Amino acid sequence: MADPTLTAPTREARPSLELLDHLVQEVEKVFHGKRGVVRLALAALLARGHVLFEDVPGVGKTTLSQALAKTLGLGFRRIQFTADLLPSDVLGVSVYNPLTATFETRPGPIFTNVVVADEINRAPPRTQSGLLEAMQEGTVTIDDRTFDLPRPFLVMATQNPLEHHGTYPLPESQLDRFLMRITIGYPDDEAERRILSENAAHEPVMDRLQTVLQPNQVVQLQKRIDEVEVDPAILDYLMAIVHATRATPKLRMGVSPRGNMALHRAARAFALTQGRTYLVPDDIRSLAIPCLAHRILPAGASGTTVDAHEEAATILEGLLEEIEAPV
Repeated sequence: MADPTLTAPTREARPSLELLDHLVQEVEKVFHGKRGVVRLALAALLARGHVLFEDVPGVGKTTLSQALAKTLGLGFRRIQFTADLLPSDVLGVSVYNPLTATFETRPGPIFTNVVVADEINRAPPRTQSGLLEAMQEGTVTIDDRTFDLPRPFLVMATQNPLEHHGTYPLPESQLDRFLMRITIGYPDDEAERRILSENAAHEPVMDRLQTVLQPNQVVQLQKRIDEVEVDPAILDYLMAIVHATRATPKLRMGVSPRGNMALHRAARAFALTQGRTYLVPDDIRSLAIPCLAHRILPAGASGTTVDAHEEAATILEGLLEEIEAPV
């Protein structure tokens, strides 16, 4: 009989991709009629990216964020961005303790897994920049000391497209830090009826949800993106879309190499949410507008306005229609 102390350690079983479909169904218990949006947000998390929601208040952005955190067993914090919010209010601060005669670090609310940055465009550029640098690097520096943020880490920022007074629009360079820019939109009649019926029950909605995955399993799934197979024809299709944005006279700024890599990674993550370990053309088409529309600028646009983003999405849709997808 073999000595158990000499037995090679077994690797932890990898989570099944079927669990991702179960997770989407679980989130839909409280976030109705928007399965596509749920899959996009989940793909952003698996791709180690972040999401910018541009929508009117009350369509479920915070509910979606909380539901994802609950079903994934992750920590959750919501930060209300205002004109007087300082970077230290988000990242943390070093405070002198007279009892010990030392400086103590007090981590800010960003030190969690899922962060909702509500109305990010109401904060001054310095505070916006502090958050976006933390998103990019996965670390926070407080008084020359660097701290790692929890893993996994997802920022879901929101901004109201209808309000402009007292806001600080995100410039192109900072918009580029977001993997996706998504609009949820209003629910259909059936979904809204369900929302009304469930709201009348006065039951805390998050109590209906069960945890489907643990944080360490989410990290394992993030690593599986690199195993998703990409056929050369699919890669050529991706390159054709990117090159078309750079060649058309309708755009003043096409997709950068970073944007190209973002779409490539997001599409592979999206394939995992569909239970596949290979890319198909629809993965690229489904992710092209969420991943690329905020990274391009129409020829006549003066900045990153809502109208400019909508025009960019329309131009991109036209390019997708013109480019033949592989069979």
